[in-house]
Amino acid sequence: MAAAREEQLQKDLEEVKELLTKATRKRLRDVLMTEKHKLELEIKNQPPPKPKDAAEEEKSSLGGYTVKINNYGWDQSDKFIKIYISLNGVQKLPAENVQVNFTERSFDLLVKNLNGKNYTMTFNNLLKPISVEGSSRKIKTDTVLVMCRKKREEKWECLTQVEKESKEKEKAAYDTSDPSEGLMNLLKKMYAEGDDEMKRTINKAWVESREKQSKGDIPMDI
Repeated sequence: MAAAREEQLQKDLEEVKELLTKATRKRLRDVLMTEKHKLELEIKNQPPPKPKDAAEEEKSSLGGYTVKINNYGWDQSDKFIKIYISLNGVQKLPAENVQVNFTERSFDLLVKNLNGKNYTMTFNNLLKPISVEGSSRKIKTDTVLVMCRKKREEKWECLTQVEKESKEKEKAAYDTSDPSEGLMNLLKKMYAEGDDEMKRTINKAWVESREKQSKGDIPMDI
């Protein structure tokens, strides 16, 4: 599982590097460099592969197919980071079917044979160190609660180091006194997160703006 994740990250990194060789606009290169840094950091913090015999044993013990968990909620107390994962009927499973492996900066959740499926969630590069011995999981009605014991009783602003760096980069990108640059950054964000209709609308506005600029109607480059 970890090997497949690392292979996908490597492919993403190669594609970003290829785009960098073709990009000429500084803003686009800055975005690509940020993504390149995030991917390199995530690859660096991938957990080491399991010994082959252990990995094969775990693989052979799983029936059905595996679903990656992407939706979760989290909060924190002075001592714990708490991650809530909703899984219908999980409380009916034998306790050994819900496994969590902790390291100082990561954890892996594996839920085996829940309604014919296996469910996995991996968090690498946690924002701060956790206590492996003090961390645990609890099974509640339709919910798995992963409790990561903080090594230091301090507030976390997010869950992972990559998430923190991404937020800092985004804040820096939009923290500008140049209104036209702020508008460009906003349009890029809207384009990246928008649906097809939003992208068509932004493309149309960009083309019309270019046409007006070429005629000398407006000076702003958007």
